[in-house]
Amino acid sequence: MIRLIIFIIIFLVFDFYAFQSLRTLTKNSIVALLYFIISLFSLVNIIYQSLNFDRSAGINSGFYFAFALLVLVFIPKIILISFMFGEDVFRFFEGLFNTYISKNNSIDHSFFNGRRKFISQIALATAAIPFLSILYGITKGKYNYKVLKYTLFYDDLPEEFNGYKISQISDIHSGSFDNKEKVEYGVKLINDQKSDVIMFTGDLVNSRTSEINPWKSTFSKLKAKDGIFSILGNHDYGDYVRWESDEAKAKNFDEMLKVQKDIGFQLLLDDSKFIKRGNSRLAVVGVENWGKGFKQKGDLSKAMVGVNPNDFKILLSHDPSHWQYEVLKDKLHYHLTLSGHTHGMQFGIEIPGIIKWSPVKWRYKFWAGLYEKEGQYLNVNRGFGYLAFPGRVGIWPEITVITLKKRKKQLV
Repeated sequence: MIRLIIFIIIFLVFDFYAFQSLRTLTKNSIVALLYFIISLFSLVNIIYQSLNFDRSAGINSGFYFAFALLVLVFIPKIILISFMFGEDVFRFFEGLFNTYISKNNSIDHSFFNGRRKFISQIALATAAIPFLSILYGITKGKYNYKVLKYTLFYDDLPEEFNGYKISQISDIHSGSFDNKEKVEYGVKLINDQKSDVIMFTGDLVNSRTSEINPWKSTFSKLKAKDGIFSILGNHDYGDYVRWESDEAKAKNFDEMLKVQKDIGFQLLLDDSKFIKRGNSRLAVVGVENWGKGFKQKGDLSKAMVGVNPNDFKILLSHDPSHWQYEVLKDKLHYHLTLSGHTHGMQFGIEIPGIIKWSPVKWRYKFWAGLYEKEGQYLNVNRGFGYLAFPGRVGIWPEITVITLKKRKKQLV
């Protein structure tokens, strides 16, 4: 309750301060009334949804809407406050200078008022950028699928697998979807890549296995010559639901295992399978969830039973922190690790070759895209779906296509 009171106070202080920028530009009472109605509704709604959040139901659409509205309303106000606070600080020191140093007491208030109005105009124009970006992210961005393609070269790739194509998807979070046509388009886009194999790196649902039921026919359309391999993510275990009994939770997990098979996924639970071409093979290794600060159930040693040290290895591990803390330290060489989990926080700025930033970088060292350490690659997929915030801003839903190539030997 104390945290709630602190949140309300901070919200109201920020809201009132941001309002000063609007009041500088217009004294229209209708505009002011609309401002406070929207602000009050977003505050009351998020409080109501938070206090009535049912852990036994998992994440619900009402909370999604409340959180989205809060972000849409609050983030632009932070921009406004930044501008206006800077202006107030400037005016404070300017006033001190005029009073105690220049002894100039004939302050031109019209100049101050004109400058404040100009600053308010700039602040509102700047705040419109995140407002429109967030609005786009909620309405369109969450289904703005991007196909990202990489080609990786290896000295020890078996010749038979030269040019082998892998499509990776991750973090479907089927309990969040609200547009069947868009999701169907995303599935078609995956199939259009005509990859040799599809690999799914966890989080099929948000909370309960039943969330995938309306989408089973959709994801059953995924096809690849060498099949679809999958692993579990932290959300697939039912840990984020308050179950009525241990038996109910176990039943939900059994249903998760069954539904993976029903939609054509080969689920790897600390296990490995082989893809064969002639006399050569690729080892596909899948571990259960292992994450820093999350469930650490995955057992890499168990998953590697039957795999030879010299096999070309593709590791599926949901959380990229596993690669950082366990995989890189392992005595074996893992040629390619595929992860997800971070979603790139569904918010950030990415301009290829110029900038790649998201607040999630403060939590994860490896949070989106391709990384390499000592000849071992990690790809962190930004996710196919979305969670909690029903949108994506700057970090778009991703389908990764990785082509394996054998590096040509240099002639001496």
